[in-house]
Amino acid sequence: MTVDVQATRDVVDIITGGWRAQALYTAVRLGLPDHVAAGCDNDVELAKATGASEGGVHRLMRLLVAMGVFTGSAATGYRGTRVSAALVDGPQSLRDMCLLYGEEFHSAWNHAPHAISTESSGFEVAYDQPFYAYLAEAPATARRFQRTMNAASMFFHRVPAVFDFEGKKVVDVGGGGGQLLATVLRAAPDATGTLLDREHMTAKAREYLHAEVGAKRVEVVDGDMFTGVPKGGDVYILCRVLAGHGDEDVVRVFEHCRRAMAGASSRLLILDRFVEDENPTVLPALWDLHLLMTTGGEHRTADRVTRLLERAGLFVERTADLPMETTALVAAPRTPQRA
Repeated sequence: MTVDVQATRDVVDIITGGWRAQALYTAVRLGLPDHVAAGCDNDVELAKATGASEGGVHRLMRLLVAMGVFTGSAATGYRGTRVSAALVDGPQSLRDMCLLYGEEFHSAWNHAPHAISTESSGFEVAYDQPFYAYLAEAPATARRFQRTMNAASMFFHRVPAVFDFEGKKVVDVGGGGGQLLATVLRAAPDATGTLLDREHMTAKAREYLHAEVGAKRVEVVDGDMFTGVPKGGDVYILCRVLAGHGDEDVVRVFEHCRRAMAGASSRLLILDRFVEDENPTVLPALWDLHLLMTTGGEHRTADRVTRLLERAGLFVERTADLPMETTALVAAPRTPQRA
């Protein structure tokens, strides 16, 4: 029997992916990217700075160098790379993402067989409650989750290039910490904005938006998109807020947005990843399974979202591609002539 060496290597690379992720998580938990950036360049200094075993640090750093997180060696001195720079603590750092994925989300994925078999949340098995209920009771994790969402939003800066917000009243539904709305308002100086989210999210959003664009240009509203949205908007934004909810709930949100629109020229802008059943790519498919593990939710195909919009009296006017395999759907209210 001939051994397929490449297939064996491919399997090994896949099944050890979790080890690599946990190695990176451990590096971030120990603060290694920050310590190397601060000048600690050998095992002795890193062990002293972290309180970890020198031998353990040496073995971890050897793997991290092989992975491209750092460069150099114990003999020549460790140096940072673009990867480690992205993990240094700061406003745009991916540090919180590594911690969240290495702790709570890692625990959720430990229950993947159950989640796949029952098509229900692995997180609920691990923590005995739904993900968002857990966040409401764990403010530190909730802040980490919000910072993770913000840091992972590499496409925000491209949104003003695919939609003209100038002079419009923009309503960001489920707007989280306000980073997207701030990006939009900075790009369109004559626009005003309203952010809607639940109470445990809005205090930080209000503080951030007032500092970034000024209190006169933005309003922050406590609320639930499933019961209603602020009225009179020229454009409503739904950015990555639909995946954790069922079709009937999503249609309800679409209907709230359509009924609240200022007029026929108003639009609904949906920013999300969409899966493809034919010729799928890894990132959307992976994130779809991750949603199952955490919230029991799913990513939809663009065609499925289009059908849900039509049920709510909207139609897709156009689409645009954004970074990180994200798509913008621009939906318009269906007029009597199009009925």
